[in-house]
Amino acid sequence: MTAGPVDQRQSRSGALLDYLARRMRLRSESVLGPLGLRPRHLVALTVLRDAGAISQQGLASNLQIDGTNVVGLLNDLETAGLVERRRSPEDRRRHVVTLTDTGGKRLREAECALATAEDEVLGALDPADRDTLYDLLRRAATGAGMSCADATAIPQEPDPRC
Repeated sequence: MTAGPVDQRQSRSGALLDYLARRMRLRSESVLGPLGLRPRHLVALTVLRDAGAISQQGLASNLQIDGTNVVGLLNDLETAGLVERRRSPEDRRRHVVTLTDTGGKRLREAECALATAEDEVLGALDPADRDTLYDLLRRAATGAGMSCADATAIPQEPDPRC
């Protein structure tokens, strides 16, 4: 099928979302670095704060990463004193992971640093616009309802505008 002309007057969000995501990722990495954190560390710490004590396998499931990768992630965090792993008293084969006081403090510092980074990236928007943007992005993210793997497995109908 031959691609036809695309109506250039219609707004397309993909490129703008990608641009803002890259800017936010770069700023996030630059403010997290001095705290000894990477974005993946921040996500794990946030899950641990919100979930409380959780099995290592449960954390891997929540983060949607392979168990081997979660071990490396936890090694980083445990070495920094941000999390603690203990054997489960109910099942000695299982490890339970908890956020330490130091980890909670570092997470709060990171969240403050990220708020500053977000202010820089989204500085052109007033607070009401930011609230609207957040709501729209949250709705778009939760409305997707499928993983990337699921989406690529579905045969797509060609867009009639293309």
